Amino acid sequence: MAFENILVSTDGAVGLIQLNRPKVLNALNGGLMTELGDAVEEMDRNDAVQCIVVHGSERAFSAGADIDQMKSATPLVMLENSWINRNFDRLRRVTKPIIAAVSGYCLGGGCELAMTCDIIIASETAQFGQPEISIGIIPGGGGTQRLARAVGKSRAMEMILTGASIDAQTAARYGLVTRVVPAEATVDAALELASRIAALPPLAVRAAKAAILAADEAGLRAGLAGEREAFFRLFDTQDQAEGMAAFTEKRTPTWSGR
Repeated sequence: MAFENILVSTDGAVGLIQLNRPKVLNALNGGLMTELGDAVEEMDRNDAVQCIVVHGSERAFSAGADIDQMKSATPLVMLENSWINRNFDRLRRVTKPIIAAVSGYCLGGGCELAMTCDIIIASETAQFGQPEISIGIIPGGGGTQRLARAVGKSRAMEMILTGASIDAQTAARYGLVTRVVPAEATVDAALELASRIAALPPLAVRAAKAAILAADEAGLRAGLAGEREAFFRLFDTQDQAEGMAAFTEKRTPTWSGR
């Protein structure tokens, strides 16, 4: 398959997908997320691939969603043509384990993407956060639900309500990531782990993944539905328009509460 926004390769029984929009710090847009969904589904169908690694660059896994693609959207547009939810759901349905190798910025939709994967390995430079509140919206790709499950309610509240980010060591202490490695070793560490998993019985690995997700996601679907409704509604507010305009114009937003 030919892609414009990602790079795809294999290493033995491991599929490698690199987010490849370096000029915008791998900001997520419809093109990238659709290609990512296509790639992981193809690897899920490929019997030669038993585990998948998703990574960005040393500077950024992904700095978040592409605001230029969202700033003028209405709630109806976000609901009917949401590349965010459609493609996050595609990743969630993949039966083979997905490891996120995170270096640098992992914010907003990028953090949600990493959390949608099954395991996160972080570099010493990684920064995790959900800063959507600063542009007048909330996380809309599962952030309120998955972050709360990963780090607990109070920590998720602080991160999401303030938009503050945490470093890799804090993320490890909170339980968001499994290990922290030097930046130059991030992809190699993920590849080593993926190779170990890929060498194990495939049916058992997939069954174990499904069982763990079932345990983790009890009540998650209802929570995601509530999050999405709130997310869509915020695209009918003046604060959303102001927040995204200020972001693209590189100025401080003025909130109206409307």
